[in-house]
Parts: sequence; structure tokens; C-alpha cells
Amino acid sequence: MPMAGRAGLLYFCLAFPLMGAQQQTRQDRGEEAERAALLSRWQYERSQKQAGAAQDLSRTSWNFLACQLWQGGCEEEEEARAQREEEEEGGRGILLQQEWKLPILTELVSTWYCSFGRCCTTGDCRVTNNITGLELDLNKRLHGQHLAKEIVLKAVQGFLETPQPEKALTLSFHGWSGTGKNFVARLMAEHLYRDGVKSDCVKIFISVFHFPDPKYMDLYKVQLANQISETVQFCEQSLFIFDEAEKLHSDLLNALKPYVDHYGNTDKIDYRRSIFLFLSNGGGNIINKVALDFWQAGQAREEITMEYLEQYLRKDLLDAPDAHNCLLQENLIDFLVPFLPLEYHHVKLCARDAFLARGLQFTEEVLDKVARTMVFVPKEEKLFSAQGCKSVSQRINDFLL
Repeated sequence: MPMAGRAGLLYFCLAFPLMGAQQQTRQDRGEEAERAALLSRWQYERSQKQAGAAQDLSRTSWNFLACQLWQGGCEEEEEARAQREEEEEGGRGILLQQEWKLPILTELVSTWYCSFGRCCTTGDCRVTNNITGLELDLNKRLHGQHLAKEIVLKAVQGFLETPQPEKALTLSFHGWSGTGKNFVARLMAEHLYRDGVKSDCVKIFISVFHFPDPKYMDLYKVQLANQISETVQFCEQSLFIFDEAEKLHSDLLNALKPYVDHYGNTDKIDYRRSIFLFLSNGGGNIINKVALDFWQAGQAREEITMEYLEQYLRKDLLDAPDAHNCLLQENLIDFLVPFLPLEYHHVKLCARDAFLARGLQFTEEVLDKVARTMVFVPKEEKLFSAQGCKSVSQRINDFLL
């Protein structure tokens, strides 16, 4: 380039910023306002493009993000590594061009992905652990069970607040049918898990239904072990409910020992964040006897303490002719939870709840009529409902206003 040309170019490069500065000083406020409006519009359009970019991510890019965020479902990615890496670069390019911040993107896709219930490895969104809600429902909807309320809340809250439990939480519910054992188990599921008893983290076993024939006990043991291990692998904080536990075969109880014992590790799986509930009619008679003794002595049932009742309940369970509960014998049951027999006014409260749940009108007279349809024992005192609150929700159909 000729010297004159180079000098001219140098002069232009030096003079241009000065010319621009002089021009800036001549612009009026109206032009600046216009530029501000244009900038605002540009920012809006840029945000729109960012949102569009997220929607335009290819499935391969999404699989990459899911794999990186949750460390799960990566098998397809491994099988097609070369293709993934190629498209991964494209996905990253989109993110870089649109200046996406990874924490923001992580929050967005995590919320969406968790709605499908597959977040188990990094803070499972299916697990809610709503202790406040559980306490409110127990106080409002569970009637006549001051001991069960206190023990369940203390046990569950203490367990969930322990960073590294020594063993799985194991509770054994005892009492007559209809006193609230299944009801409390369901409330626990509803407040600890987003989908309640339908959650993938909750498994319910009914002894006479799932394990009916002693001839197939070896098969049942294998099936039970597989279900427990698969559930805990998929959901670290799992809830296992065994209904009619007094009918569980001793071989099945022995098979459960490794999962509720203090070491809590079987087949390299950690079961110490699991919860096991055993619901049993066993011990119901001694619980009722203690309640009747207090009534006959003129003492309120609320004066019954766990320290007093547990000594009788534990002895009754261990001394029973068919006692075979190795979990209790080896002190693997963390809490015995007694359910007291329900009295007349408790049955009325259950009837009230049944009307309210269906949005139906009722009167005190109607509640009395429903309660009087139940059978009360002993024969002389007619103090306790023989069925608790079971069937109350069906009986109100005969008294609709």
C-alpha cells in the first residue's frame, strides 16, 4: 500500500472515534429515548429467542442433559457415544450462543423432568416429608389415640431429621380392627410421599393375600427380597407396609431381618433410610384390658402412659403361644405403637368425618343413630366398639338427610 494511503487510513482510524463523540454530543434526548425503547425491545426479543432455543434442543441434547443431571437413563447414550458427542457440541453451541446460565437451565429442566417421578438419585421430588401436615391430620382426624399420635410423630420426625440413621425405622402397630392402624399408615404415606400409597416408593403387602400358601414360602422369600431391593434402589426412602402382620410366616420375618438390622447393608444396597410398618391385631386384648381397667378405676384413657402400657403389651406379644416374631425378640422393632379401643363418642366423630368427606349434611341426632348401629363390648359395660370405626363410612348411607 502506498505511503499516502497508509497515512490516510491511520488518520481515519484516529479521527473516527472523535467524530463519533462529536456526533453524540449533538443528539437530543428524544433520540436517546428512542434508543432505550429499541434496547428494551431487543432484550425482550432476546429473551424470546432464549426460550425458543430451549424448546429447539434436540432429543439427543436433552438426553445428554438428563444423563448429566441425574446420572440415570444413560444406557442409550453409552451405546451411541459418537453420535451423542457430535450432537452434544451442537447443543452446547446453542446454549453458549444464547448465553444460558447452567444453574437456571438445571432448575428448569429438573422441575420438568421430576414431574415424571424420576429424580431418585438427587433429592427425590416424589418424597415430600410433610411432618407439619402429618401432625395436623393426626390431631384432626385420628380419634382416641393419644399414644399412637405421640409415638408416630416422634419416631418419624426423629428418623427423618437424622442425617445417617443406624438402621431402617421399624414400627409395629397393635390393636383391634378399626382402631386406626391402616388409617395412620395411609396418612404417613400421604404426607411423606407426593402420590401417597400409589407412590413408587410405597409397597403394601397383605399377609393372606401376598403370601397365602406355606408350600411356596421359599418363592415368597425370593420375591419379597427382590421387591424390597428394587424399590430401595429406585427410591432410597421407601415405605413398606405389612398388613395382618401377625399372620406372617416366621420364615418371612427371618427374611426381613437383614433389611431392618443395624448394619442395614445387603447386596451393597443401603436400607437404613427405609421405613417398615407392621400392622397387627396381636396384643389387642391386653391393650383393651388396660383401657378397661383405667375406666373402671375412674381414670381417663388419656392418663394411660406408654411406659405403663408397653410392659404389658411386650410381655403379651412375647409370651403368646404362637409367638414367632424374631424381629421383636431381637429388639429390631424400634417402637411398639398401641391403638386403644374406641368408645361411643369416638365413633360419632368418625361418622362426622365420613359425612364431611362426602360433603353431606348431618345433625347430632343422625350421628347418634349411626353410632348406635355398632356393637359395643364388654356385654355389661358396652364401652368399646367391637369394630372400631370400620364400616362407619358405609353405614351413613342409611341416614342421609
